[in-house]
Amino acid sequence: MLYGIGCDLCALDHMEKSLRSPHAAAFVRRVFGEEERQALSLDQRLPDGRSGIHQLASAAADFAAKEAFLKAAGTGLREPFALCEIQALRRENGAPFYHFTGGTARWVEQQGLCAHLSLSHDGGAAMAFCVLERES
Repeated sequence: MLYGIGCDLCALDHMEKSLRSPHAAAFVRRVFGEEERQALSLDQRLPDGRSGIHQLASAAADFAAKEAFLKAAGTGLREPFALCEIQALRRENGAPFYHFTGGTARWVEQQGLCAHLSLSHDGGAAMAFCVLERES
């Protein structure tokens, strides 16, 4: 049974400002989980060129995934959720999926939910679409 749906857009230039700011390290720790930081190499300086654009687009899509989940949950960002506990990771074949930790993982389990994620980026923006359904 459908629990909720959510979608979000994130402008790449907005994400770039956050990742290049003097407070980038604190932003990255607050927003991205450990597995995301490793997958996106966010603990290092954002490179210039094509690899930097791809990294930036992926980071923006992951951020949009967090917002899409919160909209699908119908709660916004409040307890028990923390952005770094809502991770958008990729399977070996590139398919995105959610990985939850902490209070977010407990909430998802208590609600009996399964989360589905779709990501895309083009034209200076990244988008995410989340579907939450109750497991049978």
